[in-house]
Amino acid sequence: MINQVEKNVSNGKAAILGLQHLLAMYSGAIAVPLLIGTALKFNSTQMTYLVSIDIFMCGLATLLQLLRNRYFGIGLPVILGCAIQAVGPLKMIGKEFTIGTMYGAIIVAGVFVFLIAGQFSKIKKLFPPVVTGSLITVIGLTLIPIAVQNIGGGDAASKSFGELHNVLLGFITILVILIIQVWGKKFISTISVLLGLVAGTLIASMMGLVSLAPIVDASWFRIPQPFYFGAPHFEWSSSITMIIISLVSMVESTGVFFALGDVLNKQVTAADLKRGYRAEGMAAILGGVFNTFPYTTFSQNVGLLQLSGIKTKKPIYWSAGLLMLMGLLPKIGAVATIIPTPVLGGAMLVMFAMISVQGMRMLLKVDFSDQKNLLIVALSIGLGLGVAVYPEVFQFFPKTLQLLLGNGIVVASLVSVLLNVIFKGRSGLEE
Repeated sequence: MINQVEKNVSNGKAAILGLQHLLAMYSGAIAVPLLIGTALKFNSTQMTYLVSIDIFMCGLATLLQLLRNRYFGIGLPVILGCAIQAVGPLKMIGKEFTIGTMYGAIIVAGVFVFLIAGQFSKIKKLFPPVVTGSLITVIGLTLIPIAVQNIGGGDAASKSFGELHNVLLGFITILVILIIQVWGKKFISTISVLLGLVAGTLIASMMGLVSLAPIVDASWFRIPQPFYFGAPHFEWSSSITMIIISLVSMVESTGVFFALGDVLNKQVTAADLKRGYRAEGMAAILGGVFNTFPYTTFSQNVGLLQLSGIKTKKPIYWSAGLLMLMGLLPKIGAVATIIPTPVLGGAMLVMFAMISVQGMRMLLKVDFSDQKNLLIVALSIGLGLGVAVYPEVFQFFPKTLQLLLGNGIVVASLVSVLLNVIFKGRSGLEE
């Protein structure tokens, strides 16, 4: 049934599916400008620009990945958004130096990613099924706590965290998605997440928990402006910091690319990876020029692909177009911001869990009669999840190592790759 639905995706259906993908990533996309803008004490005008142009750039960055050619673009149904791991370093650079230094570092990091894409793509041989399966499982499992936190209300330190209405909205959203998935007919089942978000928001509005103020306050039009906050400044330590963050993002993107390849039953080649990395490098350069952020492939949309069963690029083109339109028309873009956090959390839980299951399915291909494979999976998942929960375990390490080892996905990647090479040598790279 899914294959038939996918084969007959019209423009109208593709637009609805694209909107579903957009809403799935929207909160994560605007989180970065909100966090950084607040930390750097931007005024309301600056914050409006930052959020609007960031959304526009998410669409443009996605388009760069979709438009596959001999130079850039992986050509898979991916959506790009702000790299959340860049928030801490960018806040630090903006406070200790200047906003211009922050954007100069982003540009340098983008150029670095573009230039090393070819060499970095050769790491493909380091990712056999035992490694990719472990990595994708960790990607999903490390995202699940974020979804649960959103179900509770978003801010775990808040006194209202976990209030009954928050948890109720989150689980109602999950229930609606499940009901539509199980009993929905054809196309309806493919947009279960979108319908869950709509239903949850409508119920929240009846409870008086939805405010239309963001829509009323937003402007009608905003055009991208290069160097809105001033000319970039280049400082070596800031640039190195952002290069390290970019390497972390590249490792994460590698896992997402392989996850997509598995969902689509497509072999992801070294040439594909090179074009994918180059597109992310170009997106980061443009982010620095237009004073937004570095961009990376969003993993939550992999779970949505798996859930909907629609795996063509057509809906993602719509997502890219809608993101760019919403960036140019902030009042329209603000519509997505009225979705309550617990409702988003419910939808996220379903999608993130699907990513974990995808990783587990990949691990089914692994020969677990080999004790070495058991150890690779156990240690990479165990350490990856442990670090994701307590990144402070490395708080006394040098700052550079903290940036690298404080990310559970990166730790899982390093551990699984290293153990595979140590245990199996050359044979482990040829599985």
